[in-house]
Amino acid sequence: MFRKTAKEHKSTLFFDTDNLLSGKLKDFYLQQDGWHNIFRNQVTMRIDENIFRELYAKTMGAPNAPVRALVAMMVIKEAHGWSDAGLFEQCRFNLLIRSALGIFNMDTALPTESTYYLLRQHVVDYEKINNKNLIEEAFASITKGQAAEFEVSGKSIRMDSKLLGSNIAWFTRYEVVHETLRLYYKELKKTGALPIDKNLVEQLNTILKEEGGKVAFRHTRDEIKCKLQELGILIDKLLTATSLPGSQSYQTLCRVFTQQYCIDENKLLITRDKEEIASDSIQSPHDIDSHYRNKDGNQVKGYSINLTESCDKEELHLISHVDVRPVSAADNNFLEDGVKQSQEIFTGDIENLHADGAYQSPENQSYCKEEEINFYLTGMHGAQGRYDLLPGEDGGLVVTDTVTGEIIATKKLKGQEKWGIRIPGCNRYFTHKEIEACALRKQIENFPAAVRNVRNNVEATIFQFGYHYPNDKSRYRGLSKHKMWANIRCLWVNFARILKYVQKSLLPAAQECKTSNSFAKSTDKSLLSDLIFVFNSFTALFCRSYFFPHRKFSF
Repeated sequence: MFRKTAKEHKSTLFFDTDNLLSGKLKDFYLQQDGWHNIFRNQVTMRIDENIFRELYAKTMGAPNAPVRALVAMMVIKEAHGWSDAGLFEQCRFNLLIRSALGIFNMDTALPTESTYYLLRQHVVDYEKINNKNLIEEAFASITKGQAAEFEVSGKSIRMDSKLLGSNIAWFTRYEVVHETLRLYYKELKKTGALPIDKNLVEQLNTILKEEGGKVAFRHTRDEIKCKLQELGILIDKLLTATSLPGSQSYQTLCRVFTQQYCIDENKLLITRDKEEIASDSIQSPHDIDSHYRNKDGNQVKGYSINLTESCDKEELHLISHVDVRPVSAADNNFLEDGVKQSQEIFTGDIENLHADGAYQSPENQSYCKEEEINFYLTGMHGAQGRYDLLPGEDGGLVVTDTVTGEIIATKKLKGQEKWGIRIPGCNRYFTHKEIEACALRKQIENFPAAVRNVRNNVEATIFQFGYHYPNDKSRYRGLSKHKMWANIRCLWVNFARILKYVQKSLLPAAQECKTSNSFAKSTDKSLLSDLIFVFNSFTALFCRSYFFPHRKFSF
């Protein structure tokens, strides 16, 4: 059953942490700029529990632990890179962690491991049905509140992407097909839906008794090609003889079969050529959302994560949106969603957007122009061409050879938006697209260095985001889980920045307080010394007057 966090903290005499601590320990625990107190205020208490209400029954079952504490635990776990066991150990015995979660009494029970895991699974299942990630919604809600409190305008934003490998083995084509077949055959045996054909069952048992990786290691390329063909024929027979429509393993096998095999002109089943296999094909049956990409020699089977953050001067910088897609997604496809979502978070209108050349596209240029956003690129993909193109008068074109410096006469083709020049051996033609690209490249080159450098600091954000994953490989599988992880991670990055910002703003007051305390202590010490001196003086005077009444004394 759904349970919200209690509005008021109920203190107990013997178990309240405030009552168990004293002296400097209590002062440290209660200090205003302590990370645990700021985390509780800026993250834990900002979690809108109503977002998760649909995940729970309205009447049945005992009340679960407060959702706010469960989500906050996820953030703290990702912040430190702990395992689940390490997280629960810290939550049980670390007073600062408990304070950050809003748990002040030592006798307050923590959420159980099963409750924690169940919430995560509910979020994944809910997205599959409703196409909505609730952790993503929680991130937007929290960040919007933070931006409002600290007056983050978001007039200038920047973005960059990171490739992250899924937690899967690097399979060859043969291993992908072999493992997918094994998982489906395993489910057939479990459900008792094995094919009637005994010969087919024997063939399956023979082929699947050895791991796909060992088969690939022990045979040559030509032998593997033949075995891949045999697997295809066997799968075709199996899919004809059996069917589990509601099974994930069955659906995955059907997809893999279609991606890896085809029927030729002779109506024979053949293996597709390597060049025909798309980058968005299934890379592993253990993560069917994972795609393949080779970016500048960096081969990844996983996901592309795009971060958008504010970058106004003298303001707190917050990540406003994190977008996770299969790794085959091009960077320029992230731009529009990043801008729209950021506009929902920040208090001001977005005026400037800073990105690298990967985000360039005619569509993005048009979108920024329509939204009246200055689009600042650090460069453009591809080498600069030999010819400098400049629109001339009367719709003409001025072409300059950058090697020789020669201006070459051009001629517009009749009925076409093309211009041609004559060069030794052939004709060279230029389109509107090439002319616009040349003009854009010049515009980028003329940007002041201070403008071009604004984007560069987003690299630090990318580093912070993937701090616990130096090998660029996550601990998770599936698009939903990576969305959950990415938003949780960004919540911590934003909190770390808020913490630094708040502590910096409190620093002058803290120094003043420290100075005043030092002054007070020195003043008190001096006053005490004076009082002791006066007391001793009066005591001495009294004693002398008592024992020697005939003499006069003064001090």
